[in-house]
Amino acid sequence: MNEMTLIVKTLYLLGAVFFILGLKALSSPKTAVRGNLTGAFGMVLAIAGALLQGPQFSLIWVPVGVLAGILIGVILAVTVDFKAMPQLVGLFNGFGGIASVLVAASMILLTLITGQKETPISAVATAATGIVGAVTFWGSLVAFGKLQGLISERPLRYPGEQVVKVLVALAALAFGVIYVNPDLVGGFDRNMSYWIMAAVASVLGLLLTLPIGGADMPIVIALLNSYSGIAAAASGFVLNPPNSILIIAGALVGASGIILTQLMCKAMNRSLANVLFGGVGAIVETAKGDDIYAGKIKSTSAEEIAVILKNAQRVVFVPGYGMAVGRAATPVRQLFEALEKDGVTVEFGIHPVAGRMPGHMNVLLAEENIPYDKLKEMDEINPSFPNTDVTIVLGANDVVNPIARESQGTPISGMPILDVDKSRTVIVVKRSLAPGFAGIPNPLFANDNTLMFFADAKKGMEDVVKAYKEAD
Repeated sequence: MNEMTLIVKTLYLLGAVFFILGLKALSSPKTAVRGNLTGAFGMVLAIAGALLQGPQFSLIWVPVGVLAGILIGVILAVTVDFKAMPQLVGLFNGFGGIASVLVAASMILLTLITGQKETPISAVATAATGIVGAVTFWGSLVAFGKLQGLISERPLRYPGEQVVKVLVALAALAFGVIYVNPDLVGGFDRNMSYWIMAAVASVLGLLLTLPIGGADMPIVIALLNSYSGIAAAASGFVLNPPNSILIIAGALVGASGIILTQLMCKAMNRSLANVLFGGVGAIVETAKGDDIYAGKIKSTSAEEIAVILKNAQRVVFVPGYGMAVGRAATPVRQLFEALEKDGVTVEFGIHPVAGRMPGHMNVLLAEENIPYDKLKEMDEINPSFPNTDVTIVLGANDVVNPIARESQGTPISGMPILDVDKSRTVIVVKRSLAPGFAGIPNPLFANDNTLMFFADAKKGMEDVVKAYKEAD
């Protein structure tokens, strides 16, 4: 082993160590920022190793790519609103997928130019990269479109859809097999089979995500994140010689993504197969909102809420995506501080799939410097609701819908929820009685112990803060 090879391997090893340390730190809100910085430093080491290992022309083009990426990243960090972060994450997953597809394609082109023979391992890795990468890219575009409102959040269902998915998946695998072993089909252009395979896999990516409703987007984002890691790891074997840091980084992303997906599925009481191939998100006949809400909705005002809070000893906030959209985190924090100043016990109940991506609410509240120990996960907060004087549901819907307790018949049946209806008083801050992602009414709004505060999230909470501070 020469000196340069030793340096490259050392940089890759250190980069892998920092990736692992960064990933571990990302498991807690308290250390998440440090985890991001640690992972970023590991990437710097990985890029340095790639520059030293690669051909001379990489010393020009790789820095150009890095600078372009930095510029795009800074622009996105400054301009993208936090409420759009879930769809941005989904889009990033897609970029990872298409990057892997292009890496494999470039290696195919390189073998044609140099006359190098592809090893069996590299051929299999190329096929895997093309299939997984294409599925990831197009699936991520659909997820982005649904979250951004460019595509209807309602699931696209049609008769025989599972058969169509299976046939398309088998077709993609068939062209992958032809790429690996072109002798199976005499006279078929091997490189053309790669592009046909990628095109068929692209259709599969669309077919897998279009039938999934908006309520399941957090799971889809986590799964697509895993796919992007798997594609990256496979592309590491495509390179000649194989790139160890790319394989390690991809494996870490793939493994962590699938673990997170499993946790999300558990939080929603469904299997991954049920999300991808079952009836999840299907449009079903449920009771109409008019039947549930007629004559039972009790409206309230900021002044009345202030009086109720003045007499409370324990208050729980349950945030949802509506809080992010309404930019209401700041007045929520102000009300939290005012309540604590008066000796009221205040906590935040966080459902695992609240918002549109895993940890969405945690990050949003952490940005307001709300103490981490005040953010309680569902299993921890649920037993305390019967002893809670007031629960304020802000922009959440499906995750507090009692219909979920029904064993079957609705898109959220069986999904664990926050038991806010067991509180003495529930205040729901919402602009209207419109349903959530699942598209079904919420009986919580009509409960005897529920008051509806119809208002814009930010303006409504600002009015509550003002009224609370002015109350005797």
